[in-house]
Amino acid sequence: MVTVFDVPPQKLAEEVASQLKGKIQAPKWSTFVKTGPSKERPPVNPNWFYVRAASVLKALYENGPVGVSKLRSKYGGRKNRGVRPSKFVKASGNIIRKVLQQLDKAGLSKYQKEGIHKGRVITPQGISLLTKAAEAVAKSQ
Repeated sequence: MVTVFDVPPQKLAEEVASQLKGKIQAPKWSTFVKTGPSKERPPVNPNWFYVRAASVLKALYENGPVGVSKLRSKYGGRKNRGVRPSKFVKASGNIIRKVLQQLDKAGLSKYQKEGIHKGRVITPQGISLLTKAAEAVAKSQ
């Protein structure tokens, strides 16, 4: 049986993004925004919101309950500050929040309140979506 860890992450994200197009909807402002303060321009890929949603879904699968702050650190990058030394800055929290809200609405993730670890976790529907996409990617290789 093929798992999420057995296939290349970029191909898996593209496959899951194509399946997410019918389940979630990108905001109208997604064509104009940068993905964080470390970036100078908006993404070139017009489907970047769905690819980011697929990547967030995979992060929920791998890391268990995670919050927006941890995901901001995951997608952050190095900010070019001119003559001063570069430093790490977190990614945009609004984009990650909207992705998580869309995944919650689609039934692919949910918020876990009880227990020591609080945050978003993946649902069985989300696990099924990821494993089917991993199998499709493995067949196409």
